[in-house]
Amino acid sequence: MRPPEVRYAEAVESVRSYYNSDDVRRIYANSYGDEHLHLGIYENDTDTVDEAGQRTVERIASIIQGLGPGTRVLDIGAGHGGSARYLFRQYGCHVACLNLSEEQNSRNRALNARDNCSLAVNVVDGSFEDVPVTDDSFDVVWSQDAILHSTRRRQVFAEVGRVLRKNGQFIFTDPMQGDSCPAEALQPILDRVHLDSLGSLREYRAMLSELGFEELEFVDLTPHLATHYGRILDDLLANEQDLTTQCGADHVRRVKTGLRHWVDGGNRGYLQWGILHFRKT
Repeated sequence: MRPPEVRYAEAVESVRSYYNSDDVRRIYANSYGDEHLHLGIYENDTDTVDEAGQRTVERIASIIQGLGPGTRVLDIGAGHGGSARYLFRQYGCHVACLNLSEEQNSRNRALNARDNCSLAVNVVDGSFEDVPVTDDSFDVVWSQDAILHSTRRRQVFAEVGRVLRKNGQFIFTDPMQGDSCPAEALQPILDRVHLDSLGSLREYRAMLSELGFEELEFVDLTPHLATHYGRILDDLLANEQDLTTQCGADHVRRVKTGLRHWVDGGNRGYLQWGILHFRKT
C-alpha cells in the first residue's frame, strides 16, 4: 500500500491535471463561459448557465454580514475569478483568488486585466490545504463547489480557521452526499470526479464546530443541482459533434455518462447542495 503522503500528492496532482487539461477547458467553455464555473440558481427555463451562476454569486454575497470597501476576502478554488470581480465591482472588496489550476489562474489574470481589476484581485497558484498566507489575514473566506475535490477536507477547514480573523466569516457551497443516500449509489458519481467520498452537511457541521466555528445559516438549494447538471448535459448534446471532434468520442461519452449520474443523484435525493455560512469564534 502506498504511504498516505504519496496518495495525497497523487490526488492533488490528479485535480490539477484534470482542470489544466485542454479537453476539460473545451467542455467548460461550451456551457459555462468565462465568468462562473460553479453551480447556478435557476429561476426559469430560459436561464443560461452563466446567468444562473451569477445569481448564485449575488445570493452568497447578500448573506455576508458587513461586506463593503476594504473587506479582505479569500476565494479558495476560485476558478476564473468571476466571484472575485463581482465582489470588487459591487462592494469594493479586495480579493485573493487561490486555485490549483495554472490554466484557470492564467485565464483569471487575463480577465482581471481586461476589467481593470488586477490591483484589487490577486491570483495565487496554490492549494487550499496549505494556504500560503499568514494567520488572521482575511475577514471572509469564500468557496464555491471546490472543497469536494480535497482528500483532506478537515485540513481545508483548519486552514480557513487559521487565515480568518476572529469573528471572520466562512461561506461556501459544495455538492454533498444526502443523508438518505445509500453508499453504493454514490459510486458512479465518485468515479466521474475521481473521488473516494463526498462530504455531507452533517460531516461539515461537525468538523467546523470542532474547529471553533459557529453556524449562522444553511440555505438549502438542492433542487438546483439536478437542474444545473441537466443544463450542462443539454448544452453538451447540442454541440456533441463539435466537441467530439475537439475532445474525442471517448471523452465526450464519459462526460455525458457522468452528468447523467449527477442529474439522477440530484433527482433521487442522493445529493444535497446549498450555502453554508459560519463565523470563526
